[in-house]
Amino acid sequence: MGGAVKSGCLLVFIYYMTRSLFLSSLLLAFGLFADAQTVRFETNAGNIDVTLLPASAPRTVQNFLNYMNKGAYANSFFHRSVRSGIYVIQGGGYRLDGTTHRQIDQDAAVVNEFRVSNTRGTIAMAKLGGDPNSATNQFFFNTSNNANQLNTNNGGFTVFGRVANDDSLAVMDKIQALPIVNGSTTNDNFAEIPLQNYTSGSFLNENNLVVVKAIRLVEPEPAISSGGVVTAGAFGGFAAVATGSWLEIYGSLLAPSTREWAGGDFSGNIAPTSLDGVSVTVDSKPASVRFISPGQVNVQVPAGIAASGTVSVVVTNNGKSTAATPISVRATAGGLLAPPIFRLNDRQFVAAIHAAGGAFVTNGFISDLPKAPAARGELLIFYGVGFGPVEGGEVAGQIAGGAWRVRNGLDFRFGDVPAQVDYAGLVPGFVGLYQFNVLVPAGAPLGDIPLKVTLGGEALAQTLFISVE
Repeated sequence: MGGAVKSGCLLVFIYYMTRSLFLSSLLLAFGLFADAQTVRFETNAGNIDVTLLPASAPRTVQNFLNYMNKGAYANSFFHRSVRSGIYVIQGGGYRLDGTTHRQIDQDAAVVNEFRVSNTRGTIAMAKLGGDPNSATNQFFFNTSNNANQLNTNNGGFTVFGRVANDDSLAVMDKIQALPIVNGSTTNDNFAEIPLQNYTSGSFLNENNLVVVKAIRLVEPEPAISSGGVVTAGAFGGFAAVATGSWLEIYGSLLAPSTREWAGGDFSGNIAPTSLDGVSVTVDSKPASVRFISPGQVNVQVPAGIAASGTVSVVVTNNGKSTAATPISVRATAGGLLAPPIFRLNDRQFVAAIHAAGGAFVTNGFISDLPKAPAARGELLIFYGVGFGPVEGGEVAGQIAGGAWRVRNGLDFRFGDVPAQVDYAGLVPGFVGLYQFNVLVPAGAPLGDIPLKVTLGGEALAQTLFISVE
């Protein structure tokens, strides 16, 4: 039946299953997934979460944290809203004290560290005109893109953080949209003060001012990025998954370490559902966890999930869980190995392998691979994931113990010519990896031709090509 698998082919599979994992490790080494410190401005208009940028402005961030840690900003208020030339809301200068105010005591000025552009949603330090190194305690939020005005003026204004999420941006915009009152009779610095619920008279009260009740560190939580749940890109990258499909989950703080599963993580032939305290559920069912890192987790979709509709994906990192992220499911979601490097212009070629010799089938135009087209009558090996149930065992969550064949009918066609499939089933010794041994038909067209595959009478979502000479 041709069920034996060459070790070289397995190495190819491992490379394409984990190629993005090497990128993740590289990014991790450069600190791009390092834990970011987030602070929360708790205001009477809503909370604004800010991710600090110590890599860009280390002294400025420390200066801000010094004020925050000694409670200097508690009960402070936004005293300025500018909507002409630049758009900012400014605070950190004054505290509400009963029905009056007092200035916040200033520490020594901090050296200017302009490196990040004053775009919408950034927070920067205010300073005196003509003195780049005069910033102390006052800060402002850029409520629009002020780069043209503030990146070059006075040595550039030092950005030391970014608003962390859409809800926080909405609060920032809400404050910016408040009516501006000329309070210069109280203080010349209140000529552009934003007020809420104000009609007339004194405004130095919590009902009218936008008060920052406190600024404090936010306990970091794991999060899945928007659009961060995708199927294995080297096998089609589908929008829907099935039992046995492989998922790549991208986000932040998803894991405390970076590693793949190892033999010691298995219980007999059962794959691990947790690595270093990291687990994942799909439709509330535990998934097999193959790889973890702070920025990426790779898992296999478990058995027992719904066969249609939408299910939720949740990552839990040592007791802290992400918000549920939806993904569509179906009964089968077969995909053949066809990585991006096998894409030429608008054609995606399949990564088939010559059974005799183990070389890739190519037309000579795949980068770093010699020309090696398929020949009529020869045996080719294809690899895939997501091809559904098998006879003799389970697809998900365990090492295949034998040549377990797929239950659903599988049809390969070179152009429109049907091919003989000698074997279609799981690879013994692997989790969720299918192998298809296929004879190129004697009447197959020559050239770069379509490879048409149907599973249970339904065409795969991939549009694939293969070279035959």
